[in-house]
Amino acid sequence: MAKGAMEMVAEAKREVENLTAEQVEAEVANGATLVDLRDTAELQQKGTIPGSVHVPRGMLEFHADPTTPYHKPEMDPSKRVILHCQSGGRSALAAKTLKELGYTNVAHLEGGMNAWTAAGKPNKT
Repeated sequence: MAKGAMEMVAEAKREVENLTAEQVEAEVANGATLVDLRDTAELQQKGTIPGSVHVPRGMLEFHADPTTPYHKPEMDPSKRVILHCQSGGRSALAAKTLKELGYTNVAHLEGGMNAWTAAGKPNKT
């Protein structure tokens, strides 16, 4: 039987590292790469986390794979990469995908930008 989207998200969250806003803030201060997966319109409407790199979810695999012409150097499989979206679903799925691409030090922001904002963390608008 086919899985639903929310079942896939729940499965991904069991398989990846889920971080709080406080943990993400500390890791970014220590050099982790923070990747924002949201669409451009979401960035414009909701703001961004300072220092994050924009990699739209639809291009993640291509920007993350060093063998493609679309690879972004910020997406380094040998470094700590933390993903986030608006509420944590897309980033959990994306973290699982990066693991499948060979990233070994990947996590996501549980609750996404919503959790970041609720924790009173800085937002660049």
